[in-house]
Amino acid sequence: MTSRDVYIRFCDHAPDLPLFIQPWYLDAVCEGGSWGFAQVEKAGRVAAIWPYFLKKKWGWQYVAMPPLARMMGPYLLPEWRTTRKEFSILEHLLEQIPRDLAAFEQDFNYTAQNWLPLYWRGFRQTTRYSYFLKINDLDEVWKNLAPDYRNQKIPKAKEQVEVKTGGSLDDFLDVHDRSYDRKGLEPPFSHALLSRLDAALGSRRQREIFFAHDRQTGAIHSVAYLAWDKQTAWYLMAGDDPGLRQSGAGILLTWEAIRYAHEVLKVPYFDFAGSMIRPVERVRRQFGAEQKPYFRVQKEWSPVWKLGKMLWR
Repeated sequence: MTSRDVYIRFCDHAPDLPLFIQPWYLDAVCEGGSWGFAQVEKAGRVAAIWPYFLKKKWGWQYVAMPPLARMMGPYLLPEWRTTRKEFSILEHLLEQIPRDLAAFEQDFNYTAQNWLPLYWRGFRQTTRYSYFLKINDLDEVWKNLAPDYRNQKIPKAKEQVEVKTGGSLDDFLDVHDRSYDRKGLEPPFSHALLSRLDAALGSRRQREIFFAHDRQTGAIHSVAYLAWDKQTAWYLMAGDDPGLRQSGAGILLTWEAIRYAHEVLKVPYFDFAGSMIRPVERVRRQFGAEQKPYFRVQKEWSPVWKLGKMLWR
């Protein structure tokens, strides 16, 4: 088998592999670079992988996070996730990361909780947070919503808008990008990338798009994009029409996405996939979501790169 075949076979049998490091997902989002991976075998089979996104800029080669790949980092099969076993695996994975790098930056997946071997090699770590819900009991999720969401904002939004699914990616992007247009910013993801990702997710029936339509005018107030793997529904993207935000349609869409994940997908978890932005984080808490920590691991080998990054900040 080719190395790619090995990676695909491993992913097919990994029980809790995050959506974002599936090979077809990486094919879709690794725009402007290429992805590769390290692997370690134990007892005649692959026990761990470490995918990475390799880019080049101004003659420098570096590892970065692909757009919309929320988490990467080393992934070990569950039977190898013990302190005694994982150190040697992580060391062997590290040996396979490209050596001629100017810099390295990755957000690790939730299962990657041991970064000590990286610390010994001069990497640094920042703890970041996503927010997630256990959605086995939807009644309990509803009761844990902030009272104003449960009693005011969601019922009020239902009076004004109707939630529908099945619209096109273009309809989604038309509303999603308006928030950036209002701020004079370019959207963070190219439409070509989103088209590739949507096609990959759609062909596997692992996505749904939600629209909040005005009951009187038909105008779209808010949109949301949900993707999922075997265990988790990921609230991957969302957006509002800046002129219609006061309807609360975005809050209603979030609730409908949670309900869809429970009733249709029947997955145990709903993950907001970030964010650390203060106003956005507050909305996550209002839904009763719990913090879930993950590691951002970084290192710069090039002094010029490090200085440039400090000046950019």
